[in-house]
Amino acid sequence: MKRRSAIKNLSMAVGAAIAWPSWAQAWTPESLSQTTQPIHAGSLDLLGEVVETIIPETTTPGAKSLKVHALVDRMIRDCYGSEAQQAYAQGLNLCNEFSEKMNQKSFSQASKTEREKVLKEMSTSDSPVAKDFVALVKGLTIRGYLNSEYVMTNILHFNMAPGYYHGCVPVK
Repeated sequence: MKRRSAIKNLSMAVGAAIAWPSWAQAWTPESLSQTTQPIHAGSLDLLGEVVETIIPETTTPGAKSLKVHALVDRMIRDCYGSEAQQAYAQGLNLCNEFSEKMNQKSFSQASKTEREKVLKEMSTSDSPVAKDFVALVKGLTIRGYLNSEYVMTNILHFNMAPGYYHGCVPVK
């Protein structure tokens, strides 16, 4: 009885190992991106301005240049529940509402200092949706920025495989 289950499990593992490359080869960025649409129209542009306000471009690229806003949107859509997704959509709307109230213009049209004031106001407001939105987006922006290829290779000098093997070296 144990031999039969072992043979069955081994044959399933071998079949999966054989089928895996052809199945995974069909994945392309185009085929994966067709199924992923932003939560609402214009959200990526507005979110790009929010993450650029959190980590602006200086001598190093900013969060928007490294496309962190796409990662934040994707993380919220794929890894968070429906409550967080609704809070995210409401928070994007609140960005514009707070900006209209404070600056008489939308968040995207506001200056850098005005955007900073809007996000500070949202993080200290009485609205739990605004507070949660700023905390969520700020955390995901920092995580996405620090894990970007540019930061990992050029700033943190991350080495994927430290300790190289040099096989042919003279021994003294």
